[in-house]
Parts: sequence; structure tokens; C-alpha cells
Amino acid sequence: MDSGPPPSELTLQLTQVGLTASSLSSALTPVLQTITRHTGATAAAYYQRRDAVAAADDRPYPPAALTRDPSYPVRVCQGPAPLPTLPPEVRRRLSHEADLLNLPPTPQHPALLAAPIRERSGELLGALLLTRSAGHWSSSECNLLRTLSGLVTLVAARLNAEERERDAQEHALRALGLALEARDSAMRGHTDRVTQLATLVGQAMHLAPEALDALRWGAYLHDIGKLTLPDDVLHHPGPLTPVMRERMRQHVDEGLNLARQLPFLPPEALDVIAAHHERWDGTGYPRGRSGTAIPLPARIFAACDVFDALTSPRAYKPAWTPGDALQFVQQGSGTHFDPQVVQALTQVLGHHAA
Repeated sequence: MDSGPPPSELTLQLTQVGLTASSLSSALTPVLQTITRHTGATAAAYYQRRDAVAAADDRPYPPAALTRDPSYPVRVCQGPAPLPTLPPEVRRRLSHEADLLNLPPTPQHPALLAAPIRERSGELLGALLLTRSAGHWSSSECNLLRTLSGLVTLVAARLNAEERERDAQEHALRALGLALEARDSAMRGHTDRVTQLATLVGQAMHLAPEALDALRWGAYLHDIGKLTLPDDVLHHPGPLTPVMRERMRQHVDEGLNLARQLPFLPPEALDVIAAHHERWDGTGYPRGRSGTAIPLPARIFAACDVFDALTSPRAYKPAWTPGDALQFVQQGSGTHFDPQVVQALTQVLGHHAA
């Protein structure tokens, strides 16, 4: 335990982190590290009603819950072995106490200091939990936890509001993507299928959560420009004429212009729309970009888009088998597609076929 900066400076530092954090976990990690440095806690964690989202050492904890049901176990895993399950009495008090729980150690349980985190309505969201094997919590430790619990409440409220807004935005983007399917019955189900597949490939390539969101949002809107195509091009039953092909290619820029009207779309989502018809060897359109000059989200989506198009029936062709479609994509590795993306797509399809 160290003395560190004064409480006011510490609170300011953590508030700045909390106001800019993109997730509750990233906001809470420095809070929990501060708690373990400035108190005698041997373990510190934050629990929501559904999951513990962060720990002092930035490792995720297994699912747990704080509920009004005293039979639901709340368990903190710190180090190689979990701490004892909190007694039902403690779980009940976490749902009703107004401030802190400060419980001395017993033969069965370590000393516990807990600060409930509540919504404005008073409903329990979760709790900051501190444990130590012996001794009592000092007034300064209680005051520190009380202060930090107020910060966590503010951060949780902000992130909950942002999450609700992002959910609304995502539903709106999916609805826009499905608008094309309403016009072209042959596309039915394509938007959801290719979005799900691209997300799985992005996860296999270890994209960050923000990048996965952008990939998914771009996937919803990838063909939004086709809403501007005339029926004789969109519904043409066979190979397109050169004039029709040129008109079809214009859907990329037209889709990009439409998507740019949505100010909340991240640049990476626009990249999917703008570059999903580019090819690894530079022979694609509309810019003829090649290799890593094509943004990674677009390279991921391109392979998934072609795979789904091949495995879906069209007016000009029957559906291919997944094996034949994957073989086609693999044959295009290094020419049409990024070889690393093809490898990840093969891994994903093999895993989900197993």
C-alpha cells in the first residue's frame, strides 16, 4: 500500500480516464489498480448483475451476479483459487444498503468492503468489492471506496446511455441494409449472413471490439448504393452488358455518398462500403487499390461477400455447395483475396462445419 497522490488529484485522474473510456472494463481497470495500491485490499473486483467485467490485474472474471435472489452465488476469482462465495446475508444487504458494507473477517470469510453501484432509480447495477484476510477497514479506505464508487456510477451511467444509443444506431443500419433485400428477393438473408460471417472472421483475426463494430456496420450497408440502380440492371437475369456493368459499378460511390450522410459511422465502416470490390492484385474497382492499401475490414468483407454470393441462388446461377465456394475463394488467395483473410475464413468455416 502506498501513499500516492492526494485524493483530489487521484479522483481527477480517474475521472479523466472514466470520461474517455470506451468500455466499462477499460474505465474500471485503473480504478481497481488504484484501490489495491492505496488500500490494504488483497483482492478487488467490480461486479455487474450479469458479469464481473474487470479485475485489478485486468483479467476477466467468470460470470457472476448480484441479484435480489440470495441463492445466486457471487464469486471472485483472484489468483489460482476463488475466494469464498459471499453469504446470502451480504448479497441481500448489497441490494438494500444505502452506502458501504464494512464487514470484519470471520473464520469462514475474509473481511469485506463493498460499495453498491446503483441507477438513479435506486436499482442495483453492481458493486465494487474489496477483500482482505485480516484486520479492519480504516475510515480513509472507506472514504476512498465511497469516492470511487461515485465515479463508477457516473461512468456506468454514461456508458449505459451510449450503449443504448449504439444499439438504436445498429438497428437502424441493419434496417437500411435490409431495404435492398425488400427490393430484390434473391438477396433475402444475405445481409445478416454475410455480416455474421465477416464478424466471425474478424474475431478470428483478433480485431479490436471497435474495429469489429465498424466491420459489422459497414457490412450492413455494403450494397446500399444498389438502391439507386434501375430495375433492368438490378434484376437482369444473365451476364450484364458492358453498359450495365459500368452502371453497376457506380453503386459503390453512390453507396459511399449515402453512408456519409450518417455522421456517427466510423471511417472503417465507410472503408467496407468503398473498397469491398477491390482485389488484392489491384484489378478490382472503383480505385484499383491493391494489397494492404485496401483497408483490412474491406478485405475481410470481400471474401465473405463472395462466399455468401456463391452459396446463394441467383437468377443466373444455382447455389454452390459451401465446399465449392470455399475452394473458389482459396483459389483466389493472393490474387482476388488477402491470403491471411482466406486462411481465417477457412478456419472459421471449418470450425463451424465441425
